Amino acid sequence: MTNNTRFQKILVANRGEIALRVIRTAKAQGYRTVAVFSEADRQAPHVQAADEAVCIGPAAVGESYLCGDKILAAAASTGADAIHPGYGFLSENAGFSRAVSDAGLVFIGPDATAIELMGSKRQSKIAMIEAGVPCIPGYEGADQSDDALKKAALAIGTPVMLKASAGGGGRGMRLVTDSDTLDEDIRSARSEAQNAFGDGELIIEKAVLQPRHIEIQVFADNAGNTIYLGERDCSVQRRHQKVVEEAPSPFVDAELRQAMGQAAVAAAKSCNYRGAGTVEFLVDHNKNFYFLEMNTRLQVEHPVTELITGLDLVALQLQVAAGEPLGLTQEDVQLTGHAMEVRLYAEDPANHFVPQTGELLLWQPADREGGIPLDGLRVDSGIAQGQTVTPHYDPMLAKLISYGSNREQARRRLVRLVQDSALLGIQDNRAFLAQCLQHPQFINGQASTAFIADHMENSDCMQPLKAQPQDIALAAFILNAPDGFHNNALGVRFSKIAHNDDVAEVEIQQDSTDRSLIHVKLIATEENFTLRAISRDNHQLRYELNGIQRSVHYVQPSASECWLDTPRGNLQLRDVTLMSASSQAGGSDQIRASMDGALIALLVEAGQPVEQGQTLAVLEAMKMEHPLKAGVSGTVKEVLINEGDQVKGRQLLIQLEEADA
Repeated sequence: MTNNTRFQKILVANRGEIALRVIRTAKAQGYRTVAVFSEADRQAPHVQAADEAVCIGPAAVGESYLCGDKILAAAASTGADAIHPGYGFLSENAGFSRAVSDAGLVFIGPDATAIELMGSKRQSKIAMIEAGVPCIPGYEGADQSDDALKKAALAIGTPVMLKASAGGGGRGMRLVTDSDTLDEDIRSARSEAQNAFGDGELIIEKAVLQPRHIEIQVFADNAGNTIYLGERDCSVQRRHQKVVEEAPSPFVDAELRQAMGQAAVAAAKSCNYRGAGTVEFLVDHNKNFYFLEMNTRLQVEHPVTELITGLDLVALQLQVAAGEPLGLTQEDVQLTGHAMEVRLYAEDPANHFVPQTGELLLWQPADREGGIPLDGLRVDSGIAQGQTVTPHYDPMLAKLISYGSNREQARRRLVRLVQDSALLGIQDNRAFLAQCLQHPQFINGQASTAFIADHMENSDCMQPLKAQPQDIALAAFILNAPDGFHNNALGVRFSKIAHNDDVAEVEIQQDSTDRSLIHVKLIATEENFTLRAISRDNHQLRYELNGIQRSVHYVQPSASECWLDTPRGNLQLRDVTLMSASSQAGGSDQIRASMDGALIALLVEAGQPVEQGQTLAVLEAMKMEHPLKAGVSGTVKEVLINEGDQVKGRQLLIQLEEADA
C-alpha cells in the first residue's frame, strides 16, 4: 500500500444529508472534519456533526455554497488539506476542482479534465463513440445554429429529444413528437439551457420511449485499475428526477450486467477517470442499451450499491484520493440481496409537487425501535426536529433505504419505513412514495420511465387532501380531551374543527359509566365515534376506536391546533370554536405568504375592491411562482409589504375587509 497524497483534515463543501454522510465516514476513518454553512444553516445537523465549521455567507447558494473562493478560504483558515464536494453545488465544477488542486489541496473526486469532458453531453458523447460505448443515434455537431439543429432532427426523424449539452435534472430538455413544433422547441430548449447553465449548446437524440434508466457504479484508482459495482435501476422518475432507486435491477440479467459494466469501465478509462463515478444508460425493451451521461461524483442513490456489495463508497473515495490502490478486482465484487431507496421531499404532491417550507414540528424516522436499529433499514437524513425548512435549497430532506434477501422483502420493508416514519409541520411526499411502491406495475418489476405518467397521475395521493370523519373525531379528541377526561365528569361539549376551509361541528361527551370512553359525534352527518386513550408517548397516541386499537403520530403546537400523520398525508386541524367566521374559513380575509420567498408582484393597493379568487400578489420561492389569491370579495383594507420584499411563511401580507362586513 502506498500513500502518494496524505491528508488529515477534510472540508465537506456541501450541506444536508450528504454532508452528514461524508462526515460520518471521514470520522470513522480517523480524519478531522470541517463543515461549511450559510447563515440559514447555522444550526443544521451537518454543522453540529463536524469538528469545526465555518460560515461562508448568506442563505442564497450564489453567495455561499457555490462560492469556491469562500470554501477555499474556509479550508485555509481551518488547516483542511482535502475537500470532498458531495453531490450538487460544485461537485461537477471543473474550475473548482482545478482551483482546489492549484491551492495545494486534495480534491476528493476525478481531475478537472474528466469533469470538464463528462460535463458536456456533446463532447462526452463524441468521446464515448470513439471509445466504442453504445450511444443513441443523434446529432452532437459543432454547428449549433437553429437551422443545423432542425435539419439534423428532421434527418433523425421524430420522436427526438433535445438536450442541453451542459444540463441535467431535466432542464433544457424537450421531447419533440411533431416536426411542426421543432422551431419553437429548439428556441425554448436553448433559452432554458442558457438560463439554467449559462450555455445554450444542444444535442439531439432519437427518443427511446418508455425505456429503463439503468446506471453502473464505477470506481478507479490512480493506477488505472477500474471496476464496476453492479447496476442501479432508476427508472421511476418524475420530470426526469429520480423517485425510486433499486439494486440490482429486476430487468437486468447477468449477461446484460456484464456488457453494461464493461461499457461503463471503457467510458471511465477513456478519460483516465479516478474515484467514484456513475455511467448512466437508457435500455429499451429488447435490452439494447445506450450511453446517456456520466456523473463525475458520488450519486444520491449510492446507498443501495453499498448495501448489496457491503462496501462503503465514501471510504473508497477517501482511499483512492489518498493515492492508495482500490484493493479490489472485478472478481471480488459480489452482489448479495436487494436494496431500495426513495427520496423524502418537502413538497405537496396534491398541488403539483410545490416545494414546502416551515418548521419541522416532528421528525421520527422508523428505522429504530427503542433506540435499536431495525434489520434491513437505513435512513440518511440531513434534518432535525425543530429545524426550519427554507426556500433556499433543494427540498430533499432525507433518503429512506431498505435491504432484503430478495426484492419483495426489501420492498415490504421500505413500504413500512415510509409509512411509519413521521414528519409533521409541513406537507411531504410519503403517501406518494408508498403508493408508488405498492403499485402492481412496480411490484412486478415492470416500471419504466413512463411509470408515474402512466400509472400515478390519477392516484388519490395526487388529489387535494381532505380530512375524513375519523380524522375530525381524532382531532376533537386530542384538542378537547388532553387527559382523556379521566379526572372530571363532564357534560356535552360542542366544538368546531377546521381543516383548510372546511369546518365540521362536533359534539363531545364522556361516557356516563366508563369515564375512559369519549363519544364524538359529527353533527352534520350524525356519524358517531367512541374513543379511548390507551397511551400517549413521544408524540404517538395509542387509541381504541370503535373497539380496534391503532396508533397515530401527532403534534400539538398550541391548545387549538394539532397535526395528524395519516396514510393519505399530513393534516393540520384547528379548533375554531371561539374564532370569528372569517377566521374559521381559514383566515380568508387575510392574505398570508404560503412559504418563505420574495414578493415579485404586488397587484393591489389599499382601498381597491377585489373579487374572491382574484390574484393579489405573486410570491417567488424555490424557483417557482406562487399566486396569492383573495379568499373573499371585498376591499383591500391594508397592504403590509412592498414589491421586492423577502417574506416569511404565514406572514400577513394583505388584510381585506369583506363586502358584507
